[in-house]
Amino acid sequence: MTLSRLRSFVPVDPYIAAIVGMVGLATLLPLHGQGTVIGGYATDAAIALLFFLHGARLSTTEALVGARHWRLHLVIFLSTFALFPLLGLAAHALAPHLLTPALWAGVILICILPSTVQSSVAFTSIAGGNVSAALCSATASNLLGIVATPLLAGVLLSSHGGFSGNAALDIVVQLLLPFVAAQLSRPLIGGFVARHHAMLGLVDRGSILLIVYTAFSDGVSHGIWHQVNATQMAIVLGLDALLLATVLLVTNFGSKLLGFSRADRIAIMFCGSKKSLASGLPMASVLLAGQSVGLIVLPLMLFHQIQLMTCAALARHYAGGEEGASHDAAPVHA
Repeated sequence: MTLSRLRSFVPVDPYIAAIVGMVGLATLLPLHGQGTVIGGYATDAAIALLFFLHGARLSTTEALVGARHWRLHLVIFLSTFALFPLLGLAAHALAPHLLTPALWAGVILICILPSTVQSSVAFTSIAGGNVSAALCSATASNLLGIVATPLLAGVLLSSHGGFSGNAALDIVVQLLLPFVAAQLSRPLIGGFVARHHAMLGLVDRGSILLIVYTAFSDGVSHGIWHQVNATQMAIVLGLDALLLATVLLVTNFGSKLLGFSRADRIAIMFCGSKKSLASGLPMASVLLAGQSVGLIVLPLMLFHQIQLMTCAALARHYAGGEEGASHDAAPVHA
């Protein structure tokens, strides 16, 4: 059993538990004074490091392999960057007063983020789907998200008071430049990244934990826990679950109507329904600078856990059902 397969059977993601721990730490021991200034500089450095590591890991060649499956990739991209935003806007239009503006901005943020890579590929493999297509689409989604997410944020989050036009320079400096630098450096650092994948993964996740801590420290200083109650948390959970369920149903039945094979349908469903926490948290810190980032990313953190648990159950269902008796996909060893 691979590590990815083992993790898919764990009901609570240990990484999410660590993130929740950072929220608790920030609540009990938030940064103050000079610590806030130092934390801000450390967060900026962590965000730049994260996107440098993203660029070092993602091969542009992988994103171009499988171009013959352009219909499959197009469906996944439309689900990620069109269906999700439309659903988020529809939900807000139907019930604009259901949540506070900050929480609605968080729901919209979920809708404009790229897909994940690791969990999309892992769940596709477990379910017996088209792994190579999943790898290609998830990788390309992250490459596209570097540009698409800030553009969508400028259009959609401006109406929610969550996006500042002044963030453009920060996007270039903290997100795009480190990513491009890593891509250009891949001939030199590619071997090192491959040999030290586990160590860099720890650096990657440690940076995310730092971002969560500083974001929620700022939120606690501004009374974040006085701005959200149990009822609103329950509503956010319900909206997250409804959003995920709708996309899973649309991608499943829509891909059937479009005549895709079972293996391709599985890849479309798992890749088209995922949203990246690893990209979302640092992007939110840059795109929503000056806003209550800790409150805004709450819906994303809840959505991440819901998608892991739901997709783990779906992957086991496909793997154990009659349709899953014959697996035509290669296992994932990452």
